[in-house]
Amino acid sequence: MNALINYVSCGVLWLGLLVKAPDLLRHRRDPYLRALCAVLGLAGLCFLLGAPPTVGAVNRLSGVPNLAAPLTYAAITGYCAASQILVVHWRGGPRVRRTARRWTLAYALVVLGIAGTFALGEAPEERRTDLDTYYARTPFLAQMIVLYLVAHLTAATVTAVSALRWARRVRGGLRAGLTLLGIGSLCGAGYSVVKLVAVGARWSGHDWSALGTTVSPAAAGLGALLTVVGVLVPLLAPRVTAWRRARRAYARLGPLERALDGLLTRRTLRLPRPRFASPATLLMWRRTSIHNALGHLDAYVDGDLYDRVHAGALAATGAPERAEAAAWAAVISDAVRREADPAGRHPAARGTARPPGPATLDRIADVLAGTAPVPAVPAVPSGTTTAGTT
Repeated sequence: MNALINYVSCGVLWLGLLVKAPDLLRHRRDPYLRALCAVLGLAGLCFLLGAPPTVGAVNRLSGVPNLAAPLTYAAITGYCAASQILVVHWRGGPRVRRTARRWTLAYALVVLGIAGTFALGEAPEERRTDLDTYYARTPFLAQMIVLYLVAHLTAATVTAVSALRWARRVRGGLRAGLTLLGIGSLCGAGYSVVKLVAVGARWSGHDWSALGTTVSPAAAGLGALLTVVGVLVPLLAPRVTAWRRARRAYARLGPLERALDGLLTRRTLRLPRPRFASPATLLMWRRTSIHNALGHLDAYVDGDLYDRVHAGALAATGAPERAEAAAWAAVISDAVRREADPAGRHPAARGTARPPGPATLDRIADVLAGTAPVPAVPAVPSGTTTAGTT
């Protein structure tokens, strides 16, 4: 079950990397994007290398017992560095590049230290899950274990403190992302602390290896999940907000499209509804259908009716935008009736000032939905003929 969780986590993380890969190819010089992709890739690699079947396969194929251990530790170290560099670029400031270079150099030295101490140590017996505690008193291997755990604990602690402190000064998706990142980093720090406790117990002659094989992996998995979600939330939040706005705008235009439905169907003016489309695409489809109908109704527009309703609504509300929407709603409803008249009676054409724009369409839909009251239309002055009036 532990291996399945590792592989599923790796797959999800690398799926996120695959989604961001096109952006990385288009913007290769973007340090923030590079750090983000490094976090996703290295986090997935940590899960992959940490799965017991992978550990056994690496050791068997390489012919070196426990080679998977330094590879996993190096991946964890790289993930720590990438996470910290991502936070540095995320936060910005005048010394971003210098700080990022320092973190990169520091953790490159840690990786070299892991490789060197493993090469100098002796680990003849393969340990797939408890190498940390089993070899905790072996020369050089003990130093390797402490080195990667301290490096991981340092990066996780710094990231947690920076993210949670910064989260208090921002709002929205960024705050949610930073909070998740901070909590995830605290879980990651817990992984190192529990491992260090188990190693310390081994030094004092006690066997607490169960801490390293049960509690630590759970803390690491939860921490990685929260960290990656925290990284992705600020990237996805604007898109989700745009989708929600598009859905609301799509629903808001519903009354206007329904008022034009007979015309759209009868004259085949509505484009085929796109399948499995995003809210933005559906919104564009509905607006296009409405514009097609309004274009067809242009010959039936009663300009005098527009002027009378506009004048009455403006006098009643004092709001030009509401008056314009009320006038358009009256004109469109009237034009739809005239267009559907079997006798084909047209008003004496006198167009309005300009076609309604997207914002006006929304307000027209509100009027048709009854959410925006329409003042009574002023009576036609005596002796005045309204175009199209029978």
